[in-house]
Amino acid sequence: MKDLMIMDMPMQERPRERLMRLGAMALSDRELLAILLRTGKQGDSALTLADQLLAHFQGELRRLTFAVPEEFQQVSGIGEAKAITLVAACELARRLTASAIGEHPQLNSPGAVAQYMRPRIQRASQEEFHVIMLDTRNQVIQEERITLGLLDRSLVHAREVFRRAIQCACHRIVLCHNHPSGDPLPSAEDLALTRVLVAAGNLLNIQVQDHLILGTPEADPQHIGYYSLAAHGKMRNEE
Repeated sequence: MKDLMIMDMPMQERPRERLMRLGAMALSDRELLAILLRTGKQGDSALTLADQLLAHFQGELRRLTFAVPEEFQQVSGIGEAKAITLVAACELARRLTASAIGEHPQLNSPGAVAQYMRPRIQRASQEEFHVIMLDTRNQVIQEERITLGLLDRSLVHAREVFRRAIQCACHRIVLCHNHPSGDPLPSAEDLALTRVLVAAGNLLNIQVQDHLILGTPEADPQHIGYYSLAAHGKMRNEE
């Protein structure tokens, strides 16, 4: 049996009609999702399916942006085609966010670093360690991934961290890695690695400005989704 087309109560205006008349900004999250879904399932409209999708992700639209197709398909009524459409839409949103930030943004705060790096690594299922090269005005010169799938912090070598920084003749760097568990609190290894890299940077006259760990707001005791070692005074050779 063919999927049911978008419908709600008979007298209500359909999401596509509201979008054409009022513009996309006037629509709710569920209406925009219903348009992407296009159809519902037997006995339910696309709007109802959108409600069920949001409920599956605890009503948080942000959670959808990091989901893979298999996670969408856990919702009854969402098959492969719908899941792929949702993943593609989320990826476009991330890329638009990244481009809106600009090619050479100024990273003057941990929040700015988190905003810059989230589209790049927060969705990663493995740990990724990145270094951001900054000029004297804290503008990004370049960002580079140093390692992927960290199991041992000894895999992060100072020579790899500072090799590109020296080539760029940058003034300072920011370290950043993600915790796939979602908890951004630093481990003992994170703290030890930071101290080693700060010391190496001092020898090379390249300041290690911060080490940011990205997680998720849900798993973060402070509910901001990242941990700045500089903001917590953890960049020095002391606990």
